[in-house]
Amino acid sequence: MTIEENEKRLAHLKAIVSTLPNKPGSYQYYDEHGTIIYVGKAKNLKNRVSSYFHKEVDRFKTKVLVSKIFDISYTVVNTEEDALLLENNLIKKYKPKYNILLKDGKTYPSICVTREYLPRIFSTRVINKKFGTYYGPYSHLGTMYGLLDIIKKLYKPRTCRYPITDESIKQRKYKPCLEYHIHNCGAPCTGRQSAEEYRKNIEQAREILKGNTREVQKMLYGQMQEAAEELRFEDAEELKRKYMLLDSFCSKSEVVSHTINNVDVFTITNDEKIAYINYMHVTNGSINQAFTFEFKKKLEETEEEILPLGIVQIRERLGSTSREIIVPFEPDTQLDGITFTVPQRGDKKTLLDLSAMNGKQYKFDRLKQSEKLNPEQKAVRLMKEIQDALKLPRMPYRIECFDNSNISGTDAVAGCVVFEKLKPCKKDYRKYNIKTVVGPDDYASMQEVVRRRYSRMKEEGSPLPDLIITDGGKGQMEVVRQVVEDELGLHIPIAGLAKDNRHRTSELLYGHPPVVVGMKTDSEIFRLMTRIQDEVHRYAISFHRDKRSRHALHSELDDIKGIGPKTKDLLLKELKSVRKIKEADLQILTGIIGTSKGETVWRFFHENGDAEKQENSVL
Repeated sequence: MTIEENEKRLAHLKAIVSTLPNKPGSYQYYDEHGTIIYVGKAKNLKNRVSSYFHKEVDRFKTKVLVSKIFDISYTVVNTEEDALLLENNLIKKYKPKYNILLKDGKTYPSICVTREYLPRIFSTRVINKKFGTYYGPYSHLGTMYGLLDIIKKLYKPRTCRYPITDESIKQRKYKPCLEYHIHNCGAPCTGRQSAEEYRKNIEQAREILKGNTREVQKMLYGQMQEAAEELRFEDAEELKRKYMLLDSFCSKSEVVSHTINNVDVFTITNDEKIAYINYMHVTNGSINQAFTFEFKKKLEETEEEILPLGIVQIRERLGSTSREIIVPFEPDTQLDGITFTVPQRGDKKTLLDLSAMNGKQYKFDRLKQSEKLNPEQKAVRLMKEIQDALKLPRMPYRIECFDNSNISGTDAVAGCVVFEKLKPCKKDYRKYNIKTVVGPDDYASMQEVVRRRYSRMKEEGSPLPDLIITDGGKGQMEVVRQVVEDELGLHIPIAGLAKDNRHRTSELLYGHPPVVVGMKTDSEIFRLMTRIQDEVHRYAISFHRDKRSRHALHSELDDIKGIGPKTKDLLLKELKSVRKIKEADLQILTGIIGTSKGETVWRFFHENGDAEKQENSVL
């Protein structure tokens, strides 16, 4: 691989990492042939995956792994526990080259039911399917041990490791152990409990392990009620404890549902050109496959048309044989031997929501990646969203926003900022000194500024904006409309950004009469509008401060025509104050700033002073 090819590979990977969500999940790394070489889990996908690409990474194994990565995919889940289980399932399925911790036969603990004449039930981390049947794995040890405890108390499976056979029982080879005497075992090794009854109990325990707990719960509840009626309250309390423990176990993980087996889950997410279909496969109560496929639309196909075709193609590609498919709506197409389920609540609805979340996240990530490569694409998308939200006649390519600034009517100014393609166009920003309004009248000031701006643009034939935004509510919108439409006869859409009691922008107004546009305050469009509002506010405030500062620093020297800043600085440097400049004779002034300027300064102070004296004598 050349240096250029490696840099291109890393740039591609970092672009994917930059769009990862800050959510728990499992991530997969692929080599150049598209083979999964590593599966990991994370509480925060973005933080975890980005750590592999930091320059300060010095572990040899990590460097080797990173050098082999050519693509990244991931699956989002709702909890870290679900991420652990999903990682385990994916490692078992794909056996990635660089996953060494979970490939040596050790894994999260599972429950084993042995294949012996009198089966045993116990927890283990070593999986050997020739030895027995395994249930799990369990990422939460409390759940697993609670399950083993209730099975032990309900069915009393043996704990000894004797190789018991039918012959050894008949030969009375074994004697009852302590477990029998403390009532934790029925001693089937001695014939005190029949082998048939023992195996029947083990089969019921298997049903609990599979998640089929409803019948067991009904049985426990009936026994509890019977004990209570017979006033055997201690027995009833013990049965209640077992029932509650089993009920607690049935509160399953959102990803692992022990009652769901060999089921496909499909959801679809749409945009204008591409449909994204997310697929998840659930086996033995856990997700072992999760992918999102893209379908490019040639025409304006609906979701109802695309999803059935996607289901057939994806199932054929992945070799799925599931007889049940969970979908968000009932497809028109019927598949032979397949049952479509549209859940409204429960575990299957949870799986459907999880699939939809993954599909939407995938679509969002692809959009972000494409917008990073083509920033104008994002601007066009947002302008289109603004056009649709406000029902504008065309996309708002040019947006102008106004704001006033004054203190009790003094130093009143206004500012206008211009955004083109949703980016500030600072060369078109304009500042306005309020000329015709006396006192703090924001409405009249806004009308003056809008009138001056658009009457001039109308005369010059300059291009008008596609949208005007006022930094205010209905009142500001109305006074702007009166000038733009009624006086100037222009047809420019006008929107307003209103604030709440805490002076925070709370809603977007549009139309005549103005109405609130249904838009979330944390949406991308609303944040953009607020950014424009903040920019015009900053621009008007800074202009007002500059004007106020100039007035505060004004002196009599500023009123002398022909005397510039450098001359004023020179006089103040030599004579220290305006009073001493007034008292200085002509010779001193000409010695500092020259004959011509010295005479100008001396004449300004002394001739003006003589004029004032003459006025006073006449009065």
